[in-house]
Amino acid sequence: MINLASRDILHGWGKFLFTGIGLGLLVGLTLSMAGIYRGLVEDGRMLIDNSGADLWVVQQGTLGPYAEPSNLRDDVYRSIVGLPGVAETGNVAYLSMQVSHGAKDVRVMLVGFESGRPGQPGYLIAGRPVTRSHYEAIADEKTGFHVGDHVRIRRHEYEVVGLTRRMVSASGDPMIFVPLKDAQEVQFLKDNDALINERARTAANPAFNRPNVPGLLEAVQSSQAQSHQVNAVLVRIEPDADADVVAENIRRWKRLQAYTKAQMDDILVVKLIATSAKQIALFLVILSAVSAAIVAFIIYSLTMNKVREIAVLKLIGARNSTIAGMILQQALGLGMIGFIVGRIVAGMWAPVFPKYVLLLPGDALRGFVVVMIICALASVVAIRAALRIDPAEAIGG
Repeated sequence: MINLASRDILHGWGKFLFTGIGLGLLVGLTLSMAGIYRGLVEDGRMLIDNSGADLWVVQQGTLGPYAEPSNLRDDVYRSIVGLPGVAETGNVAYLSMQVSHGAKDVRVMLVGFESGRPGQPGYLIAGRPVTRSHYEAIADEKTGFHVGDHVRIRRHEYEVVGLTRRMVSASGDPMIFVPLKDAQEVQFLKDNDALINERARTAANPAFNRPNVPGLLEAVQSSQAQSHQVNAVLVRIEPDADADVVAENIRRWKRLQAYTKAQMDDILVVKLIATSAKQIALFLVILSAVSAAIVAFIIYSLTMNKVREIAVLKLIGARNSTIAGMILQQALGLGMIGFIVGRIVAGMWAPVFPKYVLLLPGDALRGFVVVMIICALASVVAIRAALRIDPAEAIGG
């Protein structure tokens, strides 16, 4: 029996190939959307792992420094470090912002850290660690900065002395690490004009100029010129300590909120990127429906272009299962070409995306199965049309 599917593909291979490439671009986009979601999850988990912490201590009633604002006094760590099971603590300050570099602005997450404590970058790929107490920075390579660059952050310029990799926020913004005091100044201190206005308002208040409170005005003005706030205290526990027990002690005795790694993972993956995950899932459904419609239309057109050939097959006694099998072969062949092209282009354009795209082999395997199922289902329309063809069409005008 002549294999009509293969002969028809060879006869019009150009049309079939370009159709497969077009389908492949859709498949590649679908795989990329799945990779973007995987990248969001991976960025969140890298943020947790790179912090070097076992517990995150934050303002009570908040979800922590990555999901919503949290302010603590920077001396809170003293009451935590003496608790059983606590090995080390580190104050950190986080702020998403634009920084100036030359003629362009770069969106980053500014991280203030204390050298040698949890929160500092775990490794460098170039340069050296921060050694001065002010105006030096370590940047993630995604910022596009190089060692020796000078970056404008608020009122001061910082020299990039080191580069790191895969240090990004939950939203994919690259991080810049600066000394904690600098980050406190950037985030919490007011600008010069605001300080002047605040001091004038304080000086005009009669309560601060009474003879029985000498030095109060100077104390208030001094406090306006410095900040003692941080966003979180990162805690590293002893190897044999139970993170849940230590966290519960902090919540109970220090009246602060403490999250373990598992809880912070839940906040970042389940809560913080939940809306993005739903949006990506909707795009995947839409792309799958569009792909199915395209395959159905193409296979239906190819089938209708060979009505007489199918009628001849019926006239010489070909069974319906044989004809259906030939059409199904065409649909699966189209899906195979589409998947191969899609996987190749997804791997080619993934590095171009501004956010991290993680293409997993398991996702590719599931994508292949879905593409084959979609192609098989899409061929049903063409098969039903073919089976309704009258054998008389073979000799009809």
